[in-house]
Amino acid sequence: VAARRTAIRLCVPVVPGTEAPVIDDTEAARVAEAVGYPVMIKAAMGGGGKGMRLVASPTDLGSALRLARSEATSAFGDGAVYLEKALVEPRHIEIQLLADAHGQVVSLGERECSIQRRHQKLIEEAPAPHLPDATREAMHQAALRAVKAWGYKSAGTLELLVDAEGRFFFLELNARLQVEHPVTELVTGLDLVAEQLGIAAGGLLSRTGVAEARGHAIECRINAEDPAR
Repeated sequence: VAARRTAIRLCVPVVPGTEAPVIDDTEAARVAEAVGYPVMIKAAMGGGGKGMRLVASPTDLGSALRLARSEATSAFGDGAVYLEKALVEPRHIEIQLLADAHGQVVSLGERECSIQRRHQKLIEEAPAPHLPDATREAMHQAALRAVKAWGYKSAGTLELLVDAEGRFFFLELNARLQVEHPVTELVTGLDLVAEQLGIAAGGLLSRTGVAEARGHAIECRINAEDPAR
């Protein structure tokens, strides 16, 4: 939620919703009515799909809030949740970033991760296909602007949603390397683990601005699951 507030201040588009965790069910109902159903409940300290609930109507809101808070408390030790407008069939695009202690930031291209199951990404593709160049450039510039303003240092991933009209919205910053980082390494030629260690040691980034991506890479996450259950 702190990242959302900063993004709003920087005029980086965010999914309509709350700027802080909701205080109680009454406030949640008011916000949901204002942004319009369906809405998404999210854990303020969340990640990996934990503490997330899609709510289609007002009658489902109370129970979804209880479940989301319970799961958030169990997973993160904090039951705070916030609300966002749920975009219907959006594309999920993420931008890989590196930022050092000297104020330098580099955007290492984007990854398409729209194919998911239970909020877990199954297919990661770099670069994102069928993304207009103007939208791609605007997303990268917004990502660089936000990370500089946060004073972030290390490897991180800016997560965005793109709606059917091509508008993009900031979701969150994942403050770590993600399992899908190898597709970015393949199209940029950079070893992100080595870069992260160099940043931690006080070094300078080898590139800044928006790095050029060459070629194409796809990563598939394989899950073990009983399909009958």
